[in-house]
Amino acid sequence: MAPRVPAPALAGQGATPLASLRGVGARLAGSLAARGLATVQDLWFWLPLRYEDRTRLTGIADLRPGEPAQVEGTVEAVERGFRYRPVLRVAVGDGSRRTLVLRFFHFRAAQVAQFRPGVRLRCFGTPRPGQHGLEMVHPSYRILAPDEDPGLGDTLDPVYPAIEGVGPATLRKLIAQALERLPPAEALELLPPGMPGLAGLPGLRESLLVLHRPAPGEDLAALAAGTHPAQRRLALEELLAHHLGLRRQRLAQQQLRARALDGPGELARRLQASLPFALTGAQRRVFEQIRADLAGPSPMQRLVQGDVGSGKTVVAALAATLAVERGGQVALAAPTELLAEQHLANLRAWLEPLGIRVAWLAGKVTGKARAAALADVASGAAQVVVGTHALMQEGVAFHDLVLVIVDEQHRFGVQQRLALRDKGPAHGHVPHQLVMTATPIPRTLAMTAYADLDVSAIDELPPGRTPVQTVAVSADRRPELVERIRVACAEGRQVYWVCTLIEEAEDAGNGQGPGPQAQAAERTFEQLTAQLPGVRVGLVHGRMKASQKQAAMRAFKDGQTDLLVATTVIEVGVDVPNASLMIIENAERLGLAQLH
Repeated sequence: MAPRVPAPALAGQGATPLASLRGVGARLAGSLAARGLATVQDLWFWLPLRYEDRTRLTGIADLRPGEPAQVEGTVEAVERGFRYRPVLRVAVGDGSRRTLVLRFFHFRAAQVAQFRPGVRLRCFGTPRPGQHGLEMVHPSYRILAPDEDPGLGDTLDPVYPAIEGVGPATLRKLIAQALERLPPAEALELLPPGMPGLAGLPGLRESLLVLHRPAPGEDLAALAAGTHPAQRRLALEELLAHHLGLRRQRLAQQQLRARALDGPGELARRLQASLPFALTGAQRRVFEQIRADLAGPSPMQRLVQGDVGSGKTVVAALAATLAVERGGQVALAAPTELLAEQHLANLRAWLEPLGIRVAWLAGKVTGKARAAALADVASGAAQVVVGTHALMQEGVAFHDLVLVIVDEQHRFGVQQRLALRDKGPAHGHVPHQLVMTATPIPRTLAMTAYADLDVSAIDELPPGRTPVQTVAVSADRRPELVERIRVACAEGRQVYWVCTLIEEAEDAGNGQGPGPQAQAAERTFEQLTAQLPGVRVGLVHGRMKASQKQAAMRAFKDGQTDLLVATTVIEVGVDVPNASLMIIENAERLGLAQLH
């Protein structure tokens, strides 16, 4: 579960500034504010990452490797070594025949002086096998007086996300103070009783107390997995708040006015008649949904999702003809120049025979060419404008922008999309918006994450397109893959080989031990070039100059390269119909959008 859940808008003590808590001065308040913590309410929702069970003691003889535990014993020996780096070993016994070793790699001289034979310790950590039995590396510990009995905790100890400038003990004390100010359950509750999804879940106040102060009997496995009822209750509230926020945004959007693009659709009919292929049923269905949206006075907000090759671009082109037919302009933004150039080539081939002027505006369009393009956009002579982030820059002014199309919308920030939308209100209206993605989005996720959008799916591939087969192959079958590439290239087809890193990394794990070795693009390029002497191998990665990347990708697109070794720089890149095979190294390191 995420460390922090957005807090509901509560009045009263929850909105009290953190400076009202004991021990919070200007410096501490500044450190907390840097992490977005400004009020007492913010601390209620600063949730623990994990928990430590200090409610019981475990004998050294009963310790199990990998299971965190709290032990109490006496220092029996201290050893300080410097073989490879400074190391401090402290042997601790509790009267049993076994000894626990505490190992420290970072320590001060004052710490060494604390660990004298005979000193009583209470420490908490995760034991693991060592050279001389079990050991704990950098455990938390406390020096006990000879007759001290500190007792045991009543609840599990929370471990919170670290905040620079705020120690863990200080943070726990501040959150404890904040929890003392929790209002009664009925005053804190926002959700109505009997609401669907609440059955069997605790109230908000109880959920917060359980998550900050779980009793020893709580289900630690469920807490670690994020499935505990208290976590599910906060997740429900967070998702509901997110959904309602998007719905409010949608309602506000519907109050705006847009140009009704309700023309006869003659240009769209002429475009369909000129295409060398027939639209699929899914393409026709989605276009009719878009056409119905555009005909209304409220701005369209529609997401079109469809697999690679499903024909989203031609649907966008049909929508563009409806805007041009009513005298308006269309902007199509793509995240990379190469992808934008592909759209430019398609739209010019489809639209210019219909008398529609398509302009090009990207970062590499400079000097007189840029000035001329900007003038055409400002005057309205350019009816459809294709480009990259350059479309969103301040110097770009449209004459009458009525439709904005954003491809691979997840690659643009919210502010960038708004900047493009805000170029339309010159005539008292905002443009319609059509966003496209090739990433598959389950219906439930679409309803949650895109509640401000209507969602359409092009779920039918054009005739002749065979479904993509995805297979996971172990690394020891690499020679089989190399042979398959040889055969594919000999038959005139092309292949991608995608790597997650550019150069070899000693350990590309997840921070919890060595992970699978990530193959580096440069090393893989060298290996495959040597293993496939008759195959033309290309290389592209993010550290190359833009001109080099463009040249490598264009060579692959033009068929001058058979095999392209690349990093995820090609994520939204090249339309190469002849490429029929893609190998992805360490696919588990990539997200769904990148893989797709």
